[in-house]
Amino acid sequence: MIARRSLLLTALLAALLAAPAAWARPKSGALDIRAIERRRLLPQAGALLAAPPRTIAAIPASRSPAGPQDYYSEGDYWWPDPANPGGPYIRRDGRSNPNKFDGHRDALLAFGRTVPALAALWDLTGETRFADAAMRHVAAWFVDPATRMATNLNHAQAIIGINTGRAIGVIDTLQIVEVARAAALFARKEAPGYAAIRAGVESWFTDYLEWLTTSPFGTTERDERNNHGTCWLLQAASFAALLGRNDVLDDARTRLQSIIVPTQIEPDGRQPLELARTKPYAYSLFNLDALAASAWLLAGGTGGLIDWKTRDGRSIGGAIAWMAPYIADKGAWPFAPDIEYFGGFPVRHPSLLFGGLAQDRTDWLNLWQRLNPDPAIGEVVRNFPIRQPLLWLAA
Repeated sequence: MIARRSLLLTALLAALLAAPAAWARPKSGALDIRAIERRRLLPQAGALLAAPPRTIAAIPASRSPAGPQDYYSEGDYWWPDPANPGGPYIRRDGRSNPNKFDGHRDALLAFGRTVPALAALWDLTGETRFADAAMRHVAAWFVDPATRMATNLNHAQAIIGINTGRAIGVIDTLQIVEVARAAALFARKEAPGYAAIRAGVESWFTDYLEWLTTSPFGTTERDERNNHGTCWLLQAASFAALLGRNDVLDDARTRLQSIIVPTQIEPDGRQPLELARTKPYAYSLFNLDALAASAWLLAGGTGGLIDWKTRDGRSIGGAIAWMAPYIADKGAWPFAPDIEYFGGFPVRHPSLLFGGLAQDRTDWLNLWQRLNPDPAIGEVVRNFPIRQPLLWLAA
């Protein structure tokens, strides 16, 4: 009898491990995300449908050393030196220079907001008009030879007088991780119009993923130990998932468990590298969202990697548990307030959603529902790149 019971338990465990999507998706109680998102997104439909595609090719960047289809941006925290006017810029950590060139980054951000929202609306309603609008944007950015963006970030986050681009600029394409999720949805559910552009879209992501994983800038950013390394990981995972690149996904999963979690999260859940910044609250939230989204995606849309712990107890779930009380009550934050935009956070952080689903924490899910899903402050929006939960939870 004992042997038979052991065999049954072994078979049950094997079945569970063979189908993680079926069993690891946690109980969400009364959380109806489709209804929540329908109420949120339908009022935005008119503006989203009316927005015309606008790529970087239409936005001159006078200080860029490259062509009109090469992405160019300038470092946030770099300013003219009062002691040396006209000389190299100097760093003021946490203080965003309002006079930097933001044209390409703003366009990429708009693209990264518009297409995922249209994809979610199409998924919610089945209305072709949302898919048609999304295809126009996707084709302009990735397919049309006259307007498509070049597949590199060689000139992102440049510092005037010092360089024409930095590895740190790779973080700018974090804004299109949800575009890749939208493309995966279009492919999986055969969205109207996607078959005609699918090859071009996947060719763009193939070339960009190659640059991201092999170029000096890409590999340097990959090896950063703070939020930059996390954001590289989320990009690589999202783009690889679209392309079915299991080799990249396997490497990303190993990196998350062997490097990212052990070096970024303390056993008590703190993120010391983010807490050391001049915006400790926003950076802790930002990195936590990228960690949770990476874990969710790399576990196949389940919570297994959020629950996973190192031998000394470090985990993404623990980091969410440490941060959640300060999301619920920012007044209890035990560190200095951020030097900019402290009032703009928290927003509807996806770490609460992914963590709440992973651990069946209704308190986190309820908190997620109470928070603002559509902030209007530009700097807050930029640090909130995961905005469409349906693209991450869809079967």
